[in-house]
Amino acid sequence: MESVSIFGSVLEDEAVSVVLESLADNTSAADCYRAYLFAALAESAELSDQPLVGNAWQNHLLDVTLSDDNLFARKVETVGLDGMGQSLLEQVQSDLKALQGLYNVDLNSVMAGFPPLDGFKPLNAAHTDSRLLAIKNLLHESGDWSKCLREIADYLSSRGTGIFAGFRAFRWVNSNYETDLRGVNSPDPIRLSDLVEYEWQREAVSRNTRKLIAGLPANNMLLYGDRGTGKSSTVKAMLNEFGEHRLRIVEVAKDDLTDLPDILSILRKRPEKFILFIDDLSFEENETQYKALKAVLEGGLEARPANVALYATSNRRNLVKERFSDRQKDGDEVHPGDTMQEKLSLSDRFGIKLPFLAPDQDEFLRIVETLAARAGIEMTEDLRKKSLAWQHARSGRSARQFVDFWIGENALSEMAE
Repeated sequence: MESVSIFGSVLEDEAVSVVLESLADNTSAADCYRAYLFAALAESAELSDQPLVGNAWQNHLLDVTLSDDNLFARKVETVGLDGMGQSLLEQVQSDLKALQGLYNVDLNSVMAGFPPLDGFKPLNAAHTDSRLLAIKNLLHESGDWSKCLREIADYLSSRGTGIFAGFRAFRWVNSNYETDLRGVNSPDPIRLSDLVEYEWQREAVSRNTRKLIAGLPANNMLLYGDRGTGKSSTVKAMLNEFGEHRLRIVEVAKDDLTDLPDILSILRKRPEKFILFIDDLSFEENETQYKALKAVLEGGLEARPANVALYATSNRRNLVKERFSDRQKDGDEVHPGDTMQEKLSLSDRFGIKLPFLAPDQDEFLRIVETLAARAGIEMTEDLRKKSLAWQHARSGRSARQFVDFWIGENALSEMAE
């Protein structure tokens, strides 16, 4: 293992390092290693949401190896296998042979006194990762991992490296003087087909996103309008529509807009395409974060990366609060018109602005009827009247809440019978 270089961080994985300690330690102290190792592998296998390949140890080592963020993985996702230097390729092949030797260790004999490592049962996978399963099975059946280099490279090129391989949605976190890009474990599964009405607005968002994925010039977008009309859902649905095409979403809070240059520096050289998602965006007159946002949209010295577009949602078309006093010439400010223009210029920097206005009564009823039909609820005249009398404001959100309410009511009635 001392010869492993490019994949050296694989050996730093807790379970892998414990295996190495267990193999090296022939004293009774090794019992504590084995107990810890069994618990770690049991947790990894039993809580996995993907099928296991090999035993728990082999499956874990495959996962760690294929998700390792190293020089080879980072370069292959950018230029492919043919862009590698020969020395790098030779060392990678040497690393893979060494790791395969570790993979083939019979840990059941080492783990004497513990149950076998092939008796675990993972969670039922909602969605099996077919690409990951295929490459793991290929390595499991291969007699020489170094000869699978191109298949490994193709997999890494298609899935990305590090945190970008394990997640599609991210949240920028700025707390306790630390900033970090963190993966979202359970992103909203909403799809465009789940949404009703606002078809042309959603098509505009979808079309702009397809341009971003294709590497074409894409606009920053502002989705504005009444609450509950599906602005945020439309943006989040892009991830589920185009995630397989290496689209990713990074959610940024308004308070962290001054970190946008740092975020862009992380995303700039990535091969994935990113939507920077700022939800419920608006500014009070004493807030100045909008100036950082203006610089990123247009006007800053550093250009926005071609693989990044910013999508913002807001209940207001003019994002910075404007007062009548801004338009008046009397007062302390010599040029009040300049203040007004500065505030209005933020929304002007979004190339596409889409309105999401509250539905009228007929549109609201169409939304309710469509959602009810999908849920198998017969829309009677009585339900129509009740939907109009629903306690919330008329919107797509309140329509969904009304239908969910009746789904629960019907279920409870059936249980009572």
